[in-house]
Parts: sequence; C-alpha cells; structure tokens
Amino acid sequence: MPLDFEKQSYWHARFAHEENFEWLVPSATFTALIEPHLTAAGAAARILHLGIGTSDLHIDLRRRGFERVANVDYEPLALERGRQLEEQVFGDVRMGYLAADVIDSAGEGKKYYDLAIDKCTADAVACGRNDAVLAMAENVRQCLSDSGVWISLSYSASRYDLDGGDFEGGLPFEVEVVGKIPTPKQRVTDPDVFYWCYLLRPKRL
Repeated sequence: MPLDFEKQSYWHARFAHEENFEWLVPSATFTALIEPHLTAAGAAARILHLGIGTSDLHIDLRRRGFERVANVDYEPLALERGRQLEEQVFGDVRMGYLAADVIDSAGEGKKYYDLAIDKCTADAVACGRNDAVLAMAENVRQCLSDSGVWISLSYSASRYDLDGGDFEGGLPFEVEVVGKIPTPKQRVTDPDVFYWCYLLRPKRL
C-alpha cells in the first residue's frame, strides 16, 4: 500500500471522483463470512462501521435488517456518498454518518456499540505512524459495550500481532481468526494467499 493512504488529502482527492470501490472482497462475501456473528448480535445491534469509504457494506447490512449503524469516515465526501446511496436504494436514510478519525475518535459514545466492523480500514491505518493500529484498537475498545466485539477483514496474516507501543499491555483485545478467503490465482501453481477475518474480543480489565 502507498504511504499516502494515511493522509486525508489522498482520500479527499480519490473520493472526489470514485463512486464505488470494494476492498479485498464484495461486501456480500464479507457479511456471508461473518453471518454467525451478525445473527448472534441480532437486528437491534448497534454497529460501528469503521471507514465507510465508497463501499456498499452499509447497504448490505441494512438489507440484512441492521439499521442502527454508525458509518464512520474522516472524509466528508465518503459520508455524503454513503448517505446518498442509502437513500437511493431504500428511499430514506435511517443509518448514522459520523465524521471521525478512527485513530483519534472512533464513535459517538463510550462503550455504546455491540459490534464494530471494518473491511481493510485497519490495513490503511497501518500505513501511518508505527502505533497507528494500536491507537485505532484503543479507540475501538472504548466504544464497545462490555459484551461487544470487533470484526476486521485484512490482507495481512499478522495485522494484529502487536505488542508494546504507547498503550501499556499492547493490543487491548484477544484475537481469533474466524475465517479466511482465498485470493484469485493467475496460475494453478501459484501459492495459496488469503484474506484474513479476525474476531477481536476486549481483554478483561
């Protein structure tokens, strides 16, 4: 990934002309993979969608009955596009759209959300300062309810192999791989490469 993925100016310029782009896999593929966790959360779950970008993940969530979704991005163009797409598809806007930096402030309230979801957002964040993913994790932890979890799709098999940094005790989550998606091969002899789906449960204080 280019280093300018960490810069808001990059995303502003990109979203000025980009209408739709899905990171790693289509949204429906991702939600099908995490279906057991969505079902367990229930339709009334309060969901924090980190880094809406120009994805239609929020649309797939609403189709599945989830409307208490806060779609977060630090670029207003992404939020406006997401809001317009929801109205275009459903005829109204029921989800929330929040301008925030997932490193500095991930959600509207503390310990409020039942589920946090990101599709490659942590990967983009990782292009920033050395402790950027730890900073994101700390903010997400503060926004989750006591029983809440974070589900993250990443291209990296070691995205959350973190320790130390600015946060005492390292990553404030227990991490489990709950699925992996094979990437397309150019040749049958190519090595197996996967996208990784992580379930992060807050560590007990």
